[in-house]
Amino acid sequence: MSAADLVVAALLLVGVTLSLLAAVGLNRFTNVYSRMHAATKPATLGVVLVAAAASTRMADPDDTVKLLVVIVLQLITAPVGAHLVGRAAYRGGTPLGPLTLDELAEAEHRRDGQAS
Repeated sequence: MSAADLVVAALLLVGVTLSLLAAVGLNRFTNVYSRMHAATKPATLGVVLVAAAASTRMADPDDTVKLLVVIVLQLITAPVGAHLVGRAAYRGGTPLGPLTLDELAEAEHRRDGQAS
């Protein structure tokens, strides 16, 4: 087994483990904010690591470019989607849970006061 094979195996193992942890987090966490975190951070990194491992094994450069596009799109769309879900949940009145500081409430209050 070459050094490249070990690197690919390590990337795949870490990527799959992170994706599995994301799935477990989605199942076990109770509120939308925790689930949003579990759905984006480890899952995004897991997909990126698996795609990076696959791209190192590709012989055709076109396939590598396609996997790089997948990585870039994953890095862009998952955090933006999580941000929008979090914002919609906050504006919809979903409780924040054990948080003691809500910095967004003051900004929302100022925004609503200026809109009137």
